[in-house]
Amino acid sequence: MPKPESSRLHLWLTQAGSGLTPRQFVLGSAALGLLTFVVATMATDAWWLGIVPGVAGAMLPRAFYGKKRADRLRRIRQAWPDALRDALASIGAGSTLFVALCELAERGPVPLRPAFGRFRLLSRMIGVLPALEIVKEELADATTDRVIEVLNLAYEHGGGLVQEVLRDLVAEITLDLRLEAEIQSDGTEQRIESRVVLVIPWLLLLVLASTSEEYRSFYHSSSGLLVVMAALVWSMAGVVLMRYIGRPVSERRVLVRGIRERDAGGGG
Repeated sequence: MPKPESSRLHLWLTQAGSGLTPRQFVLGSAALGLLTFVVATMATDAWWLGIVPGVAGAMLPRAFYGKKRADRLRRIRQAWPDALRDALASIGAGSTLFVALCELAERGPVPLRPAFGRFRLLSRMIGVLPALEIVKEELADATTDRVIEVLNLAYEHGGGLVQEVLRDLVAEITLDLRLEAEIQSDGTEQRIESRVVLVIPWLLLLVLASTSEEYRSFYHSSSGLLVVMAALVWSMAGVVLMRYIGRPVSERRVLVRGIRERDAGGGG
C-alpha cells in the first residue's frame, strides 16, 4: 500500500501533467541540488557558499512543475463555464445529461476532454456516479468538486430544474474566475520583486567570492562562515514569511468525499 505522502506527490505530479513517478521526482531533485552544490563549492572553494545554491537547485523541479500544475488547474477551472454551456445546449436540444457529458469528450473544452473521454468508458463499466467521482479525483480542484457534485445531484434527481441549476452554476463560476484573475494580477508584481530581492544577493555573493581574492579570503574564514550562516537563516525565514503572506487564497475541497459518504450511507 503506497504511503500517503507518496500518493499525494503522485497526484501532484499527475495534476502537473508529468509522467514522473514520485521516486524519480525526488531522486532527480536531489541529484540537481547536489550538482549545483558541487559546482558552487568548486567555484568558491567554500562548501558553505554552496548550500543555498544547492537548496535552490533541488527546489527548481518543484517550482517548475508547481507552475505547470497551477497553469493546468487554472485552465481546467476556466474551461468549466464553456463546458457547462455546451452541456446546457445539448440538454436543450433534447439530449440527456449523460449524453451531454459524454459529448464533452469530443466537443467540450480541450482541458476537460481527456477526463471525459475516460468518463464515457468508465460510466459503462462502473456506473455514472462512480465515473464522475473518478473525474473529480483526477481533476482535483474545488471548482471541479462543486461542478461534479451538482452533476451528481442532477443525474440522480433529474427534473426540469437541471438547466436552471446549471445556468446558476455557470454564472457563479464565471464570477469566481473574474475575481481570481483580479487577485492574481494585483499580486504578480509583488511576487516577482520578492523573489528578485531574495536571489540577487546570493548571486552577487557567488560572483564576488569566485572572482575577488579579498572576498574569497574573507568567506573562507570563520567570520565569513558566521556571516553566511546568519544570512542563510534570515533567507529561510524570509522564504517562509513570503510563502505565508503570498499564499493563494484558494477554495477548500470540502466536497471531495461527497459520493463516498453517500455510498457509505446507502444513498441511491
